[in-house]
Amino acid sequence: MGNILSGLKPSALWRNFEDICSIPHPSKYEEKMREHVLNWAKTNNLATYVDEVGNVIVKKPATAGMENRKGIILQAHLDMVPQKNNDTPHDFLTDPIVPRIDGDWVKATGTTLGADNGLGMAAAMAVFEATDLVHGHLEMLLTVDEETGMTGAFGLKPGLLSGDILMNLDTEEEGDLCVGCAGGTNANIKFTYTNEAPSADVQAFKLTIKGLKGGHSGVDINLERANSNKLLNRMLWNGYNKMGLRLAAIDGGSLRNAIPRESMAIITLPKNQVEAFQSYVKEITAVFINEYKNVETDITLVFEACAMPANLIDNATTGKLLNAIYATPNGVIRVSQDMKGLVETSTNLAIVKSGNNVIDIKCLLRSSVDSAKDDLENMFAGVFTLAGAECVFDGQYPGWKPNLDSAILKEMLAAYEAQFGNKPHIGAIHAGLECGLLGGVYKNWDMISFGPTINFPHSPDEKANIPSVEKFWAFLTETLKNAPLK
Repeated sequence: MGNILSGLKPSALWRNFEDICSIPHPSKYEEKMREHVLNWAKTNNLATYVDEVGNVIVKKPATAGMENRKGIILQAHLDMVPQKNNDTPHDFLTDPIVPRIDGDWVKATGTTLGADNGLGMAAAMAVFEATDLVHGHLEMLLTVDEETGMTGAFGLKPGLLSGDILMNLDTEEEGDLCVGCAGGTNANIKFTYTNEAPSADVQAFKLTIKGLKGGHSGVDINLERANSNKLLNRMLWNGYNKMGLRLAAIDGGSLRNAIPRESMAIITLPKNQVEAFQSYVKEITAVFINEYKNVETDITLVFEACAMPANLIDNATTGKLLNAIYATPNGVIRVSQDMKGLVETSTNLAIVKSGNNVIDIKCLLRSSVDSAKDDLENMFAGVFTLAGAECVFDGQYPGWKPNLDSAILKEMLAAYEAQFGNKPHIGAIHAGLECGLLGGVYKNWDMISFGPTINFPHSPDEKANIPSVEKFWAFLTETLKNAPLK
């Protein structure tokens, strides 16, 4: 692609990452990235295999004298989250991500960077192409569609990999050793509506909320950031119940696992209520800024005239929709009783979108306790069934139960302290790492997850910390050298 990152160390890792940035690879569109990895492997004389769902497996034999070590699988995912600001002209299917250096950070401009999980993939590739590293038998597993459905993890078959240890390179805080994660389930809600013509005594407006930080719906949910769908609904509910507001269209959020940052609605108002609603928008803007003053810095509400829509969503469905969204739980539901500071259960009201006489609502429910996840499903079913909507759950994936007696954990604790003079943090993450699914297929695997520091993944503010990448690389290569004996 270029040499924007060529001065950074380790050079092989950053070179591979810059190549990854140059290739469009949003979830479900990983073909070009897969082709790139296969060409790279051929150039480096590495054996490869593509399974039936599109996962890529690469293998490399042990270096001399390391044949008696347990085999290690380095695991990352091929896809990235495609998020951009509305004023950023970027097509994730055709345009490259252009990284830039800002002090100690690598960032993109107005889009996600793809460090999640491009840096993990780049690190694995750098290990496999190296000729000066010491390691046992290595395998690389690059999965597809991790960010939207974990399709690759769900589709992995037994017998394809022979290693004993899975090292997932998808944790986003250097110095953290992750030994557990939350499970999740997708809530898919559907309202059907009929069209009604607007009356003659109304005016049409576009109401937009934007400027929110958003972020990863697991990693960042504890930050209590605003959800644009919930805030927009709050305004619509008040306008509907107090000022005769009617809803013509709604469009908020874009990805199930990203906290929504921007939401929009096309509405009509009785002409004699326009001034009152305009004053309300100013008042509620001040309310939102005050409520989120320590979290959000750029909350923006735009209320502007627009063309009259041909049709409105019928009045009864509008009321049921707005009531149901208002009643829907969102954010942190419960904190873990076992691990201090860890979110146990949460929800993300991710997408609300109307069109073709249907309003689709998509949410991601997470919990490290299966019974709590089941309870959330029942809660959502209760709210939306009362509102007359269809509610279906799918994509359920299990959590990953910590094993504090793990052999690789013990080796990595010792290696980290020897290298850096302090102990790493052992914990679990409130996000859907693939380890839970993968460990269900390969029950013999000893699993751990770690990585460099990446802030604000799943949002255009995503950035990767440069010094942490160098530490991560040193730790990874030292761990490979000290893999447990068979």
